[in-house]
Amino acid sequence: MPTQRIDKTRLRAAASGASLLEDAPLEQILLGRYRVLGSAGTGGFGMVCICWDVRLQRRVAIKRIPVANPRYLDDESMASTAGEVLAEARTACLLAHPNIVTVFDFEIDEAFAYLVMEYVDGLTVAELLQRVEGGALTHQEAAHILSSVADALSFAHENGVLHLDIKPTNIMIDRAGTVKLADFGMATLASAAGYGGARGGTIGYMPPEQIEGGLVDERTDIFSLAVVLWQVLTGKSPFAASSAEASLDKIERGPKPPVSKTDPSLAGIVEDALFQALSPNPQDRMADIGDFARDVLADLGDPEDGESSLRELVGQSSEGEDAGDPGWGVRHLPFDVRFPWAETAIVRLLTAALAFLAVRIALAPVLEHDASATLTGALAAAAVSALWPPLGSMLAGAATVAAVATTLATNMSFPLSGLAALAFAFWWIVAGRRAHLASAALLLPMVTPFPIAGVALAIYALEPLEALATGMAGYLFGTFFALAVEAGFAATPLVYALMETFVRPEVWVIMLGCGFAALAGSAFVGRGSVAAGIFGQLLGCAVVIAGLIYAAHVENGGIWTAPDASAVACAVSLTLCMCVATALRGPLQWDQEGDEQ
Repeated sequence: MPTQRIDKTRLRAAASGASLLEDAPLEQILLGRYRVLGSAGTGGFGMVCICWDVRLQRRVAIKRIPVANPRYLDDESMASTAGEVLAEARTACLLAHPNIVTVFDFEIDEAFAYLVMEYVDGLTVAELLQRVEGGALTHQEAAHILSSVADALSFAHENGVLHLDIKPTNIMIDRAGTVKLADFGMATLASAAGYGGARGGTIGYMPPEQIEGGLVDERTDIFSLAVVLWQVLTGKSPFAASSAEASLDKIERGPKPPVSKTDPSLAGIVEDALFQALSPNPQDRMADIGDFARDVLADLGDPEDGESSLRELVGQSSEGEDAGDPGWGVRHLPFDVRFPWAETAIVRLLTAALAFLAVRIALAPVLEHDASATLTGALAAAAVSALWPPLGSMLAGAATVAAVATTLATNMSFPLSGLAALAFAFWWIVAGRRAHLASAALLLPMVTPFPIAGVALAIYALEPLEALATGMAGYLFGTFFALAVEAGFAATPLVYALMETFVRPEVWVIMLGCGFAALAGSAFVGRGSVAAGIFGQLLGCAVVIAGLIYAAHVENGGIWTAPDASAVACAVSLTLCMCVATALRGPLQWDQEGDEQ
């Protein structure tokens, strides 16, 4: 018979351990792969997060247990704590049983221990009791719960594992009516981790030996299961109290009133077995969970009928919640959680298409308008851009520089192409290589008639300073590319066109407006929420339109006139598209623009 003593020496960081749970923020990504969808509440030993495993595409439940603060423990104690927690977690992971919630993984750091578990799509017994009349279940339903939990505990006890926190919130029923026991070994895990007050169990369900920090064994779990069964049958927890001392007093006096007074049909074997299992003295209880279950089930009802009834109850209780709870089905998860590949695929396709257009235009004079060679070069650029989007802007810039350097070469060709190459290279090093959408933010102004077109993409994808550089670079390169196409990429007429364009103050007004619009919008997007992202897009659009209006004012000698309607329409349309993309993306995750190759 495995016996464990609750270790009080690990409780020196009680205050700090408790505050860790309250103060810790709920990250968007846990352990680098689990996106948090929501919280399932805070239990006795930590917070339970419902997460989406972005690698294996499934929901999981992750319990975070605050570990002892290293500031209050010496190095030797901390090493011992981590080892004990890991040993308990390994034991819990070995409990493969149909009535036990599967533990997939375990991690620990300085602040938390993380237990990654199977997500059970259904209700806890506590939730189910709140939904049924009188807060009690039928005899058959109680029999199915008892039979399933007893099987789970019997398997665990045979493997030397105690539960130590059996209560209605730790017993779950899925939509198929299957009962699963959760949080195995959580009490001993938390105690080893140094969680504040982690003596195991929950007030109202702990026997005296657990409340007093004494020896615990299989009979401790039998007592707790008997309390749950009593509550399931009567709708009331016999030892519920506001403090451990009050609960202990109730246990010493015995459960009142007897179950037979509430339900006369329970008099006899069932009531006798419950009284024996709820004895304050462990030696008076059954030594084996199977003995307790057999005594009760013999006179309680058919567990199979109870399973069918529970399946129907859980289905009815959750039927109306499907539309509002993202945890009930994959179809209700956020778009980017259901389709994590979608954003990357769209970015790659968009960049490849823009690179194809820009390179095809620039290569035409270089290859002396050889249509097949130009098409082949553009397709190759598109393919490379799809593999790694940051190369799209580099290839388009290289093709543009080559076109200016070789088309009707004069003494102006080399200096102009050299300056263009330096400008492209500087932007690419500062911003272009850092985010996949940066290439699209630069290429879009080059292949459309609107040099302002890259601002919305820069706001969506880039950090503020990178967005500032890309907003201005997009306008600059878009204008340069449009003038180059008009001049047939010949350097001499292009130089004159550039000089004529960039001496106009309204051009600089719009370029600066694009830069500051991207800067301001990106600063709000960086706050992470969807609302901040949409506001950032709207703010950026407003700044761009204000720049267009002021540029028209400058161009017309101080007379206020309407700006270019097509440019305004372009800014508004792209902003609306990026607002939709922001809503679909959801809150920002860590490493949003990781260097995928």
